[in-house]
Amino acid sequence: MNYQELLTQARGVIGNYCKACPVCNGKACGSQIPGPGSKGSGDTAVRNFDKWQEIRVNMDTICSAGKVDTSATLFGRNFRMPVFAGPVGALNLHYGEKYNDLTYNQVLLKACADNGIAAFTGDGTNEQVVIAAAKAIEEVNGVGVPTIKPWSKEVVAQKMELVKKSGAFAVAMDIDAAGLPFLKNCEPPAGSKTVEELKEIIDDTDVPFIVKGIITVKGALKAKEAGADAIIVSNHGGRVLDQCPSTAEVLPEIVKALEGSGMTVLVDGGIRSGVDIFKALAMGADGVVIARPFVTAVYGGGEEGVKLYIDKLAGELEDTMAMCGAHSIAEITSDMVR
Repeated sequence: MNYQELLTQARGVIGNYCKACPVCNGKACGSQIPGPGSKGSGDTAVRNFDKWQEIRVNMDTICSAGKVDTSATLFGRNFRMPVFAGPVGALNLHYGEKYNDLTYNQVLLKACADNGIAAFTGDGTNEQVVIAAAKAIEEVNGVGVPTIKPWSKEVVAQKMELVKKSGAFAVAMDIDAAGLPFLKNCEPPAGSKTVEELKEIIDDTDVPFIVKGIITVKGALKAKEAGADAIIVSNHGGRVLDQCPSTAEVLPEIVKALEGSGMTVLVDGGIRSGVDIFKALAMGADGVVIARPFVTAVYGGGEEGVKLYIDKLAGELEDTMAMCGAHSIAEITSDMVR
């Protein structure tokens, strides 16, 4: 199977909304929700993609011709490259009946672990999603990151107990999910968290805690104050607020604000290729998260499809590094992009 065949197969089973486009740029699905689109005008998802394309890479082949090493260590784990598959939820609603949240996570987690990276798992109103995700993470020896939504204090505590048993090497909360409809009007109240509330959640976690959904320096500093070990610079793919800045636009200032803090900075939103991964690393990110294309990979080819996409990203990243004079992730520097 090649990537074009994967896309063709995905189009036949991925439902009525996602188009399994050759490049997932947010334009075909626009503001279509249900589906993979973004909120309001659909501007934010498109902007995420477009802004990465405006950044150029600086070719420099006056250097040694040694072997390129894309490996990286994140949260005490060694990975083939600093890339994670992002969390996705409500698969049946948004992408069709071939997979549900439970079966999708099983396929994705195993395929990612087998091919040298890790996957985040999603969360939802059905508690079985987190239960099954925790079981699937346990089956791959903890190589997965459960992502819990900002429910009420009581619900968060219950879900955290489930994921602790999985042996996951890190845990995340997508704090920007406060903008999702099913979290509004919850009783007890769910959604946005104060620094103090977030700190209480983090203090009760004995593995690295990642706050996903940071789009400003102010938000990054609040996450730091709350004790987060890492953040994901993210606007939830545009699905929670229209007219947000792109993640590429805000990444450098957030990295600068956290310099010397020891916090890990990941970034998502519109990153689609190994070249994009290189750009993000050159701009100061420690790693990247990619979500929507992994859905297409699973629907189009199951574990084989995920392997194909991971191999594609790794090959593109390795080629870009070689052509820009970086033979390891540590050698990627800001002057390699413009």
